[in-house]
Amino acid sequence: MIRTARREVAKRVFSKEFNASKFKIGGEGEKEAVYVLTPLGLRCNRLFIVGVLLEKEEVKPDSDMWRIRISDPTGAFLGFVSKFQPEALESLADLNPPEIVAVTAKAKLLERDDRVIPLIRPETINVSDFETRDYWVLETAKATLKRIKAIERGEEKLAIEKYNPNLEEFRMTAIQALMKLKEEQSILEKEEKTKEEEKDEEEEKDLGFELDEEIVDLSDFEIGD
Repeated sequence: MIRTARREVAKRVFSKEFNASKFKIGGEGEKEAVYVLTPLGLRCNRLFIVGVLLEKEEVKPDSDMWRIRISDPTGAFLGFVSKFQPEALESLADLNPPEIVAVTAKAKLLERDDRVIPLIRPETINVSDFETRDYWVLETAKATLKRIKAIERGEEKLAIEKYNPNLEEFRMTAIQALMKLKEEQSILEKEEKTKEEEKDEEEEKDLGFELDEEIVDLSDFEIGD
């Protein structure tokens, strides 16, 4: 029987929490996975992100190494795509920022001198839409608030020891993401309502139904009880 390695579940996390990560755990054994430990205790090897591809830039001419940034309501993920991610590289070639994308990526911490830089290495990049992005924001906010409650109960001792995170800051980040989402939906609803009203007006004009007394003489109609 041929056994295939089980892929890690892709986790949802806002860029603000991920970008504050400084520690990784695991990787002690030859085949043991390495996880990025976020300030709220999330252990992530792979991420699922839906956001706006803000930019893509080739690191060096003809290098096939691209630097990308994907934004969410809390900030932006830094990522790199190369020949080692052929599926993502092929998709990226057809994308022109800004574009809403759904991304599955490996979570990485790049260590440079005394700096630790969180970044993603996309495995797949697909064009997405506002509805999927909104659902991702909602579910990610829920997951963030759930992790905060776990720390408040003292369940994430390693994260508390490593980071002693400012829970109120991350709580407000999640709430503000939800508020921004609500504002965007309100704006879209107003725009749709305006478009519908304009459409109705155009249809009335096309049909000649401009309802004023000069065109419609109510005296011609018999009005019963």
